[in-house]
Amino acid sequence: MTYDEARAQLIAWRDAYPDNPFESDTFLRRLLARYLDGARLGALERRASAFAAAMTTVVAPAAARYEQRAHLAEFAPYDGIGRRVDRVDFDPSYHVAGEAVWASGVVSLSGEPGRAFEQATLLYLLSLEGEAGHACPATCTIGLARALRRRADEGVRDHFLPALLEVDYARADRGAQFLTEVQGGSDVGANACVAEPSGDGETYLITGEKWFCSVADADQFFVTARIPGAPAGTAGLGSFVVPRELDGRPNGFALRRLKDKLGTRGLASGEIDFLNARAWPIGPLEEGFRTAVSIVLNTSRWMTAIGAAGIMRRAVLEARAFAHHREAFGQPIERFAAVRTTLADMAVNADGALALVMALTDVEDRIDAGRASEDDVHWHRLLVNLVKYLTSRQATSVARDGIEVLGGNGTIEEFSVLPRLYRDAIVYESWEGTHNVLAAQVLNDLARLPLLEVAASRLRALVSGDVAGLNDGLTLALEGLTRCRDDREFAAWHLRDALDRLGYVAEAIYLAEAGKPVAARHLLARQSPGYDAATDTGLAERVDKILSV
Repeated sequence: MTYDEARAQLIAWRDAYPDNPFESDTFLRRLLARYLDGARLGALERRASAFAAAMTTVVAPAAARYEQRAHLAEFAPYDGIGRRVDRVDFDPSYHVAGEAVWASGVVSLSGEPGRAFEQATLLYLLSLEGEAGHACPATCTIGLARALRRRADEGVRDHFLPALLEVDYARADRGAQFLTEVQGGSDVGANACVAEPSGDGETYLITGEKWFCSVADADQFFVTARIPGAPAGTAGLGSFVVPRELDGRPNGFALRRLKDKLGTRGLASGEIDFLNARAWPIGPLEEGFRTAVSIVLNTSRWMTAIGAAGIMRRAVLEARAFAHHREAFGQPIERFAAVRTTLADMAVNADGALALVMALTDVEDRIDAGRASEDDVHWHRLLVNLVKYLTSRQATSVARDGIEVLGGNGTIEEFSVLPRLYRDAIVYESWEGTHNVLAAQVLNDLARLPLLEVAASRLRALVSGDVAGLNDGLTLALEGLTRCRDDREFAAWHLRDALDRLGYVAEAIYLAEAGKPVAARHLLARQSPGYDAATDTGLAERVDKILSV
């Protein structure tokens, strides 16, 4: 093979990426059609198709520039005449992408209760480029908008919400959420940032330090702070909205520095000090932590899981096309059994994650619209933590496998999007709670609420006879979690294994229910404890069927 012939293969690989990644995503469209009626589905398909086209023509080339180290955001503490401004400056390409993202409606739809499927689909399409500097700002703005819409007093809501719902990027306010403090991390109950009454009977003055502040350039901050005289721990935290500026000047905050992160590099994350920053409560002060978790953090966990599914989808597209066009040892590498198995594993994990995320989105849709039953709320309580925990780990694994398929080329930032996807996926794993924190939350909830009973009822209702082992796998998963609930010493060592088992079984169940029994069997087999490839006589047949789709 000549140099020119080899490069022709690479050109063919790049050209294989779809012009419209929504129109070509048959499984996503199949899932949406299972959940939505004709009128709503048609409107969503038109919106998603338009945004998908903008992703390939506008967002992708812009992200390829501003995600490079030479074009990352920069911190400008002062303006040209020495005034303190605490501004974040971006490459112009960042705002070009932002205009397309905000124009899609992914954020503005937060003003309409029960638009979770629309927002999930748009964020999934955005995540084909990884976090891309805008997935986190969109998610944080959605969480703040939901909190204001659902919990804030009318005056606070009407003052702050409209700017968050603006579809014009240049006029819109972007939201952020600042909970983490250096001494607390995931232990939010250890937070020391304080909110003192200002004396006007309406606002508070916040003083303290926030350690991990993504969207440091935001216009409105969701901040948790301790109320003097309130109980210790999380019970003493209130939730507030803090505008970036008052009367054209920084509102009692100073941005120390921007963080140099492994991934999500196009996004400005920093450290912020507050000194008498004026803040307005969101909901009753004594319910501040409940507001933070049930609305803001859970919204972010749901959307981070969507982002993980989008990362996996892109990794699959890149790896399959590369394996099809790239030749080695006299044949396309997709013909090698080891490569085919890797591609099949990637595909079923990506599809399983998307199926599970859409099941969560269905419950999110009902909760946000005020149509949820008590069982829905319980199911969501388990699912939102389980799905974020599982899919973020799957995304890292799938992105890494994609890099392996590309070989040495896969590690080169300029060669493909995969290194960026991998770096972003690793950051996603820690966002809104580490794996152990989410697992601990599930364990605490199991002890207080009938979550296992609801999970058993919902999942068993979907099991059909098409996939052998689903019922047995579900039984084992539920038994493992039941023992964890009843025996904390056992849970300390085995909880994550039990959650893994339930998560993969749930993905297999939703895959089978969505018409992918072969993928369900493959996922169930490959993720079963004690799986032995040497005795898996159906492996080659399953792989061929999966890759023939």
